[in-house]
Amino acid sequence: MTRSGQEYLEALRDGREIWLDGERIKDVTAHPAFRATAVSFAGLFDLAHDSAHTPVLVSGGVHRAYAVPRSYEDLVARRRAYKVWAEASYGFLGRTPDYMASGAAGFAAAPEVFTTDGFDGAENALAYHRRLAEGGLYGAFTITDPACEGVRVVAERDGGIVVRGAKTIGTGAVFADEILVGTIEPLAPEDTERAVSFSVRVDTPGVKLISRTSYEERARSVFDHPLSSRYDENDALLVCEDVFVPWDRVLTYRDVTATAAMWWETPAYLHFTHQSSTRFWTKLEFLTGLAILLTRSQGTDRIPQVTQAIGRLLGTVAQAKAFVLGAEASWEPVGGGRGGVRPGQEISFAQRIMAGELYPRAVADIKLLAGGAIVQTPASGRDLLHPELGPLLRRYVRTPGDPAEDRLKLLKLAWDALGSEFAGRHEQYERFYQGAPHVYLTMQTWAGGADACEDLARTCLAGYDLGTTK
Repeated sequence: MTRSGQEYLEALRDGREIWLDGERIKDVTAHPAFRATAVSFAGLFDLAHDSAHTPVLVSGGVHRAYAVPRSYEDLVARRRAYKVWAEASYGFLGRTPDYMASGAAGFAAAPEVFTTDGFDGAENALAYHRRLAEGGLYGAFTITDPACEGVRVVAERDGGIVVRGAKTIGTGAVFADEILVGTIEPLAPEDTERAVSFSVRVDTPGVKLISRTSYEERARSVFDHPLSSRYDENDALLVCEDVFVPWDRVLTYRDVTATAAMWWETPAYLHFTHQSSTRFWTKLEFLTGLAILLTRSQGTDRIPQVTQAIGRLLGTVAQAKAFVLGAEASWEPVGGGRGGVRPGQEISFAQRIMAGELYPRAVADIKLLAGGAIVQTPASGRDLLHPELGPLLRRYVRTPGDPAEDRLKLLKLAWDALGSEFAGRHEQYERFYQGAPHVYLTMQTWAGGADACEDLARTCLAGYDLGTTK
């Protein structure tokens, strides 16, 4: 049986060192910067633990994301589970627990990648997968180095290593049980001190998480900020101050090749993409539905140009869905089948290009459809209850199809999704969710397909010459 949401929340009260605005946060489940989002994550655990969705989300007593997929049907079952959790936050919780769960399953599918001449992390990778799966744990990761002083090994001791330094963009890390620390960028051959990967509990002595601004804390109410008040998964800087890591939690050690290979030579990254592309599809569904509601409320939905714009948005939803289904249908065996199957690499990599370019365009298109109405809204929904202001708002903010309260509720939701600081973070996040463009565009060239394209063009060239007649 998976753990309940309440059990998850209780586990967060472990004395972890979280910092926000110069204050150490004693309990993320009680602080106004984090508590509502923690409850949203707890809701995901409850969906798996005991709900009508449990058969979709759970198999063999663990979340389906932890199971190593062995067939196309298994990939489809995983996607259906991803979709349930994505819809629970309308796609705005990006790094839900099934994200790292899918990566851990990727490690377990090819543990031999963690075996090197200098260190054998294969059993540790399998143990990491088991620990997360059997405990129903929320694993996060930090795998991006800051401009200077990334995490590095500074000493060896009996039973483990000591690490020091920082990692950036720990999305969801303040809400996680464990953080996997590694490096996804290529390292130089001499960078052996930084070529280390390990997982630590968030309450490990010496581990600090320094949070960015909390949009949840700034939200006045759910009515005024319906998304940012509940689905601010947070991003934090991870700082390790002489953190001791036991050997059994080390996955790669002083090996540049293995530290990169754990992402690219196991199916971990492709499993990540499978989860994230399902969430992205869900998020576009929500945004397109929001656009439809806005145009209907404004009475502009039958204007030909507006109808065409909605059609274009619906087309983007279909594109996002097609990438998910296409990656599943083009599945590939892992390790000759010994490690099960993975989504097709070529289409999975291409999804990264589509998502990073499509999201900003979709947001811009919906902003045009929304017009200036989302800018001019009362500061708070409480104004509707004011004895003097309420009657004025109910008279002047309504539309023929919507009373003032419904109209303001829709506009507040639209602003939170499209124009707020929370929305700005999401637009930038989707642009770089799966890496920088110069990385994923380059990687696409070796993902497969280039030779077939070139061969087809050469076949055409070989089919005629100067003497060929019509």
